[in-house]
Amino acid sequence: MAYISEISKFLSKEVLLKGWIFNIRSSGSIFFLQFRDGTGTIQVIAAKNDVSKEVFKACEKLSIESSVEIKGKVVKQPKAPTGYELQLSDLKIIQVSPRYPIGKKSHGTEFLMNHRHLWLRSSRQRAILRIRDAVIWAARQFFKKEGFVLTDSPVLTPTACEGTTTLFETDYFDQPAYLSQSGQLYIEATAAALGKVYDFGPTFRAEKSKTRKHLMEFWMLDAECAFVEHEENLKIQENMVSYIVKYVLENNKKDLKTLKRETKRLEKIKAPFHRKKYEEVIDDLNKKGFKIKFGHDFGAEEETAISEDVDKPVFVTHWPKNTKPFYMKQDPENKKLVLNSDLIAPEGYGEIIGGSQREDDYEILKANMEKAKITIKDYQWYLDLRKYGTFPHSGFGLGIERTIAWICGLDHIRETIPFPRMLNRLRP
Repeated sequence: MAYISEISKFLSKEVLLKGWIFNIRSSGSIFFLQFRDGTGTIQVIAAKNDVSKEVFKACEKLSIESSVEIKGKVVKQPKAPTGYELQLSDLKIIQVSPRYPIGKKSHGTEFLMNHRHLWLRSSRQRAILRIRDAVIWAARQFFKKEGFVLTDSPVLTPTACEGTTTLFETDYFDQPAYLSQSGQLYIEATAAALGKVYDFGPTFRAEKSKTRKHLMEFWMLDAECAFVEHEENLKIQENMVSYIVKYVLENNKKDLKTLKRETKRLEKIKAPFHRKKYEEVIDDLNKKGFKIKFGHDFGAEEETAISEDVDKPVFVTHWPKNTKPFYMKQDPENKKLVLNSDLIAPEGYGEIIGGSQREDDYEILKANMEKAKITIKDYQWYLDLRKYGTFPHSGFGLGIERTIAWICGLDHIRETIPFPRMLNRLRP
């Protein structure tokens, strides 16, 4: 058995392919079968005079999404997307599909989401999923090259990472447990063991949000580095994002073309990225007509405005301490600020990374927790990291789905993951 992705190896030879028919045309004496196998697509030509009566009759029975085994000779066809087509010699029907729910006509979003399990077969969705795979693989490759060690964090946790209330609670043998919001605190512990570490897995936020940038279940890549401070942390982030974008541009040209993505914009994504302090950004936004005060967070419109005049992502750094979680290190030059950053993607795609240098002073961290009304007993293990061999360290979390949405140029984050979990959607 061969695969379409390697079809060029079999020029002028007969091959066996297994997959699905996604479109059919016929002129009466010739069938033009559009065939896919998961690795690619190819046109299959079934001429009445070149195949047996049984094979031609089998072609007449085919419908959209019928599963088949086909044999045929590989020939060059310059007009075909792959440069090749198949001259059919034999066909075995595995199943004739009944009328396929998703037709050529346009369908509403709810209909497509209700049939997400079938919508995934479309060329657009296949392209997005391949780019998702590339983004994840590139990120892992980057970390491997940079000497990071994968150390996965638990999905079930006894407490929240940031002391928030947006948690999914479950019963853990008669005691409450929560689906993880972030693996950050745990990889701070593994960084003390291994130096440079990262995790990758699902995270959950019980936020009642319906924006195009939010999911209830999404995948995060958290990284943590021992003896790395604020500025070096920014460099790691921009180098990682640049590496990911370059990888996709080099390896997913056909997928980006399927999505009609403007690649010239992506080609400009190279380190260094823009850097602006939070206070500067507030001033810029107010000059643009926004009425936003110091200490306020940015919404979708503000994030779009931050990135509209630039061709690269923007680091917004040095936020007010009272707007950020307890574990961020205070700025030694201004104790009202923290050494943190939000990375805003261009083209209005908003924040894709949040990061900071971590507070490494035991007493300051404890005071931060008490001020935030966090139960010390629940986080004593985390305080122990500062009690036994404290060290300067920094880290960040990359939102995989937001990154994919930006690279693909998608209007909504729901298409970036096979089965999105949103406020009004738990099925399929």
